[in-house]
Amino acid sequence: MADGKYERLERKTIREGRVIRDCIDTVSLPDGRTAPWDCIVTKGAAAVVAIDENGKILLVRQWRDPREDETLELPSGSRQSEEEPTEVTAARELKEETGYTAGSLRKLLAVRTTPAFSNELIDIYVAEDLAAGAQHLDPDEELKVLRVMPEEARRMVFDGRIQDGKTIAGILGYLEQRR
Repeated sequence: MADGKYERLERKTIREGRVIRDCIDTVSLPDGRTAPWDCIVTKGAAAVVAIDENGKILLVRQWRDPREDETLELPSGSRQSEEEPTEVTAARELKEETGYTAGSLRKLLAVRTTPAFSNELIDIYVAEDLAAGAQHLDPDEELKVLRVMPEEARRMVFDGRIQDGKTIAGILGYLEQRR
């Protein structure tokens, strides 16, 4: 194919995990050559900028094995299937990770985390009118919920305490929308 377009010719699954599928694609390049490209396939995910009764943003501190360290993130998680609406994912993950249920949930934005090698799309929601409840963590999760004022969250982004991409996008998107 030498018509100036990229085209996936084949996708081979190398490994299927709980959250991702690791693939190698064979891609036709615009000049007609072919090349192997690494690809991570996901079902997508949702994250939540949850605002408590005092106007504070809920964050979760949790261990992330690839970093061998803890991170500060918005409550978030993967869709259970590609058909699950991300609003359902967002509500479920907020409840599981923080114990809170949202009285109102509205979509803020969507983020492609690493488009160079993954199809992952994370829809980010704002949750307000929260009602407290009990966390329902996965067996391998241990999370601590923190509450920070929006401007403090912004400072945490710019001083490096928050480095997670979806969390940065959610916080800055929420602050921009409030302006």
